[in-house]
Amino acid sequence: MRVRFWGTRGSIPTAMTSAALKRKLVAALTQAVGRGLDTPEKIEAFVEHELDFTVGHTYGGNSSCVQLDPGGEEYVLCDLGSGARAFANHTLAVRRGAPGVYHVFMSHTHWDHIMGFPFFMPAYIPGNRITIYGCHAWLEEAFRRQNGAPSFPVEFSQLGADVRFVQLEPDRPYDLVGFRVTAKRQHHTGDSYGYRFEREGRVVVYSTDSEHKLDDQGETDAFAAFFRDADVVIFDAQYSLAEAISIKEDWGHSSNVVGVELCQQARAKHLVMYHHEPTYDDEKIAAVLAETRRFEEITRGDHAVRVSSAWDGMEIDL
Repeated sequence: MRVRFWGTRGSIPTAMTSAALKRKLVAALTQAVGRGLDTPEKIEAFVEHELDFTVGHTYGGNSSCVQLDPGGEEYVLCDLGSGARAFANHTLAVRRGAPGVYHVFMSHTHWDHIMGFPFFMPAYIPGNRITIYGCHAWLEEAFRRQNGAPSFPVEFSQLGADVRFVQLEPDRPYDLVGFRVTAKRQHHTGDSYGYRFEREGRVVVYSTDSEHKLDDQGETDAFAAFFRDADVVIFDAQYSLAEAISIKEDWGHSSNVVGVELCQQARAKHLVMYHHEPTYDDEKIAAVLAETRRFEEITRGDHAVRVSSAWDGMEIDL
């Protein structure tokens, strides 16, 4: 199974500025001086293997969209933020017009998680089948209201694909698209739902837009059980711990520190920090990653947790 990240920002898509691009170019060219990079192949190898990630790459700016690819013909996504447009364009190019089947599991219906749907091209093409799953009673209404005046010029009724909505019950396992899928309600304004996906002994947990408060032991234990032995936990770490417990308390997001502690308790293997703060540039995200890895190291018991920061285009093979 492969996990692909198409959008990793929180709250709103964020484009890299020209000033940030200039900093990267200056840093890259400075490091390239005297290296004899006189062919495209040498330059590409230099960028890929010798430059720091924050110089040669970017974490990206699309909002939430993650693909779970078990290797079959049907597609499985979590959320339809602006990253869904990039996924859809890639998929249509690969399929060359052949109809496809898409399954989408929605954490919630805040705008940054549904805003990609009006630009999700498979929805406009007859023959495609799209099933959108979620636990909110207003799931279908949210999508229909977004596709229509005064928000968008194309009404939902004009979509060519067969689009269906399925309401799930939290804490109840379902067998869907080759996965055992369980949803869990999370602390977020209007409620958000995390998903545990199990398949052939592998477990991926998608837990974004959730504010975890470790002072409630019962809730902490419940989420540790939800994360238990996961191969990958995709975790909302938008805020620092200081922000999460002070000025941004009850804003519905968690911190890197809480992510580490929950994964340690759950004995999860890989924590992937996600839903990055839109005001953070690549350097800040990289600094948070370094701090988080250090925190995991000094608090580690007999179980190590691998820590990564998600970026648009990142892939994890399980």
